[in-house]
Amino acid sequence: MTEYRAPLNDIRFVLENIVDIQAISELNGYQHADPETAAGVLAEAGRFFSEVIAPLNAIGDQQGSRLVDGAVVTPDGFREAYSKYVESGWAGVHMPEQWGGGGFPYAVGIVIQEMFKSANMAFSLCPLLTQAAIDALLEHGSDEQRALYLEKLISGEWTGTMCLTEPHAGSDVGALSAKAEPVGDGTYAITGQKIFITWGDQDLTDNIVQLVLARTPGAGPGTKGISLFIVPKILGDGARNSYEIVSLEHKLGIHASPTCVISFDKAIGTLVGEENQGMRYMFTMMNAARIAVGVEGLAIAERAYQKATEYALERRQGRAVGTAPGESSLIIEHPDIRRSLMTMRSTIEAMRCLLYDTAGASDVQAHGATDEDRTRAGERVALMTPLCKAWSTDRGVELASIGLQVHGGMGYVEETGAAQYYRDVRIAPIYEGTNGIQAIDLVLRKLPMRDGAVVRELLDEMVATVNDPDLDPEVGAALEMAIASLRRATEGLLGLLAESRYDDALAGATPYLDMFGTTVGGWYMARSLASAQRLIAHGSADGPYLQSKTTSARFYCTQLLPRAAGHEQAVLAGAGPLFAIDADSLTVR
Repeated sequence: MTEYRAPLNDIRFVLENIVDIQAISELNGYQHADPETAAGVLAEAGRFFSEVIAPLNAIGDQQGSRLVDGAVVTPDGFREAYSKYVESGWAGVHMPEQWGGGGFPYAVGIVIQEMFKSANMAFSLCPLLTQAAIDALLEHGSDEQRALYLEKLISGEWTGTMCLTEPHAGSDVGALSAKAEPVGDGTYAITGQKIFITWGDQDLTDNIVQLVLARTPGAGPGTKGISLFIVPKILGDGARNSYEIVSLEHKLGIHASPTCVISFDKAIGTLVGEENQGMRYMFTMMNAARIAVGVEGLAIAERAYQKATEYALERRQGRAVGTAPGESSLIIEHPDIRRSLMTMRSTIEAMRCLLYDTAGASDVQAHGATDEDRTRAGERVALMTPLCKAWSTDRGVELASIGLQVHGGMGYVEETGAAQYYRDVRIAPIYEGTNGIQAIDLVLRKLPMRDGAVVRELLDEMVATVNDPDLDPEVGAALEMAIASLRRATEGLLGLLAESRYDDALAGATPYLDMFGTTVGGWYMARSLASAQRLIAHGSADGPYLQSKTTSARFYCTQLLPRAAGHEQAVLAGAGPLFAIDADSLTVR
């Protein structure tokens, strides 16, 4: 079976017709990244990840990373592949040119992330954490820290991590107890244990830049007393810093990604920014990482879809309607398999639009021509981030499961490879703040932005798409119904927040996020359909491909989008049904 094929046609369609990569390339700083140049870069990236990285996916799953004499040993082929990744310059394509990056828009960088994650999710987590470290240093590091670390991190010569949580804390980072004692020379001695440190150690590079949250003497409790520190594996004098890799977690999936328990024993670190601002700095890392984790949902769904369609085109079983007696049919001829594959295909297309368009808004936030443009784009990124992370990863798990189902019993057998995608992607809804936390963020922080004006403006923009003359009436009607339901749910939640009925609002947060994501997905699919219709009408040579785009959009909007309105009652039901039975009674059955 084919390892992985980058879906370059779909990628280019979204960049050109949803994101408007032409307009982004005209922003100051991106003029060298015109659509044709970007397309050439992405075509070469697709070849690289297909040929160099994808073949290591099953190997990494089977061998896993191992802890040998206190150091991590990665699976066969990883060191060589990582060296080629660094030599080819893929690590820094959308990083600032000032520090050795390619200076391309994030809308291009996110495509490269998708390709890497589809090819090998476990491997891709190493650059993901490095990017988070880069973002933190770009935003909050000193000139000296940037000069010391950024070029090596951006090139991939060194890697970075986030050392946030501890055994007793989980997602409650404010409960951490790691300590940072001033040494007297401007450095700090870091002591404490950190868990769930993705790629906390490896044999790919000479150095690892650990970003560690800890408390300085006299710091207050909770999140307000946390500071952020750079703790490199190798110090400037070449000495090994004083921390130990205690163990690696034994996980359901992503076996090639070493998830470390790290014990810091007076390790030398330097303060990033100001004391007691670590939580604020952490969110610089987390917000970019949340979008990147959302890409994991898209990427694994794409990989699962490719494997499922390939299997459906080869496997014969049963007789489709009209098949002669004694003959068996390809399973792709059965309606249920078609429904499964169309559900995967159309949802993937909706996810890709959401994630790429949010990346494009991030580019405008950074390089927009006016303060107004940058502010509005930043608001859109903030609103969409919990959808990118939670809706995309939930769908990634769902679609990987459907892909396994298409294989039938063979999907449950490891040799086919379908099960690995399901195991690997299951972590994504947990990463970087569980999806329940994303729903809380959406309801408590994002809906109230500008007293609800940010979300209302998005809803109005979605309604304008309903009136697009190139949109099929059936699709427009389905989208209009979903938007109306989402608007009622939104106003209901805003009303609960205005009355300080927070439990009632939070009780509806998770169904609201799913409802919001599904509706936004329908909006993007409707826009895709209208764009494809216009291109067909203007005689595009890509007629057959564009017709397939309209088919996917119609399927999503008529078959999947109606689910959104079904959440409305649950969103507005309040907390009563959740607490109608006391906690102790939940165990009595």
